[in-house]
Amino acid sequence: MKTFKNQAAQGDILIRRIDSMPERLGPVLKPEGDVFIVAHSETGHHHVIDKSPNVMIYKLNKFVSILQIKGAQPVILYHKRDYDTHEALEIDPGIYEMRTQREESLMGIQKAID
Repeated sequence: MKTFKNQAAQGDILIRRIDSMPERLGPVLKPEGDVFIVAHSETGHHHVIDKSPNVMIYKLNKFVSILQIKGAQPVILYHKRDYDTHEALEIDPGIYEMRTQREESLMGIQKAID
């Protein structure tokens, strides 16, 4: 399992520690079952964090979310795939910006395909 201090990536997600919550927050991301889906995969192999009362995720736009982890315990971001998976990432309590990689195509700017 990987750990980090200021920023890390898992697949098409870049996570960067920030000092404070942005002034304008979007809607709260609701868990799907027992997990928060941080990044959807077109094959169903999503990047997820287990549901916890210490975790809040706010959607700023289609490419950026804010992750807030309260308490003392880190959370784990993992890739739901049994093969060719990205290594799990331990995230300490704090506030983080999560960006989904994007690419330009004939259809315009869109999320990168992982």
